[in-house]
Amino acid sequence: MATTADFRNGLCLELNNELYSIVDFQHVKPGKGGAFVRTKLKNLKSGKVLPHTFNAGHKVTVARVERRPYQFLYKDDIGFHFMHTATFEQMSVEEHLIESPELIKEGQEVEIVYHVDSETPLSVELPPFVELEVTYTEPGVKGDTATNTLKAATLETGAVVNVPLFIGTGEKIKIDTRDKSYAERVK
Repeated sequence: MATTADFRNGLCLELNNELYSIVDFQHVKPGKGGAFVRTKLKNLKSGKVLPHTFNAGHKVTVARVERRPYQFLYKDDIGFHFMHTATFEQMSVEEHLIESPELIKEGQEVEIVYHVDSETPLSVELPPFVELEVTYTEPGVKGDTATNTLKAATLETGAVVNVPLFIGTGEKIKIDTRDKSYAERVK
């Protein structure tokens, strides 16, 4: 058991027989009345984020989760197939458990979050940044704009992201997997 004082981002807890992860929390102490903690909880099964308020000192049940290193192998009709990097055990995961499935490529290292008590996979987390090659983008015309302008680029995984005008076909770029945005060009 934990209290609201133990809250931190990423903490997994059991609430109403569901597993939730804390996305954001804020301790509020109004001038009148008791203190409380306002949170945003992500349902680990459905992926929905919902607000929830706890009274200060409220006891919650912490779910035991474990992060295990895996490598992406391939995708087929069943789902996405991964291999544990230490035991070489293979498993398949459904697409809805992966945060950004369009940014994953073969050989990519990921972490699969498991619920320890039931040994079920909860989510597949990509690293914060991935390096991908641009397979197609329109050429940018010099002097075409006065401000920062973006254009669509198709990546080697098939995902389409907006990139600056100076990025061309065949270049490697770094993508932020949390918001699927361009971060920088890779040398």
